[in-house]
Amino acid sequence: MSPRKSVVETAATRTRIVARSLALASVDGLEGVTIGRLATDLAMSKAGVIGHFGTKEALQLATVAEAADRFRKRVPERAVGARPGIDRLLRAFGERIDSVTGPDGPTGCFLTSVAVEFDGRPGPVRDAVLTALASWSQYVCGELRVAVAAGELPADTDVEQLEFELDGVVLAARQTVRLHGGEIARTRALRALERLLGP
Repeated sequence: MSPRKSVVETAATRTRIVARSLALASVDGLEGVTIGRLATDLAMSKAGVIGHFGTKEALQLATVAEAADRFRKRVPERAVGARPGIDRLLRAFGERIDSVTGPDGPTGCFLTSVAVEFDGRPGPVRDAVLTALASWSQYVCGELRVAVAAGELPADTDVEQLEFELDGVVLAARQTVRLHGGEIARTRALRALERLLGP
């Protein structure tokens, strides 16, 4: 086997492990993902799974990084073509609401779930989740400031408060889907979004 092929295969195996870890963690929580379960699901040895990361914590961090990357591609990147300010926020939050109320809705927002799971447990995993969520908050606040500067929102808008309320809409939609299911969560969330960002 050539060294290049070995590197490619190693990277592909690592990607498979992280993808399966993310799928399991979305249902069972990040702590619920065991090396044994991953090994069984992927037809690998436990040593083969952990050998790609070194520790379970390193695997958890890789899983959080993958979730953050998927979130960026699923939400902010799909809003890039929209006009900065309110239009971009409506597009981005629409994507986020769709991500928690659509076919994958029952698993909820992975980063939010892990934030709850690790909120009282200081360490690298909690720090990684906080960094990912802080990046989203900064993105939203940046677009809100653009909207204020453009006169789309009142000059005295409390940007941090409005960002808090907008995220609250997403969390309420996520909880409604998880507990009750149905299209009503999406409808109500979009209505709240339009009221918060409307004229």
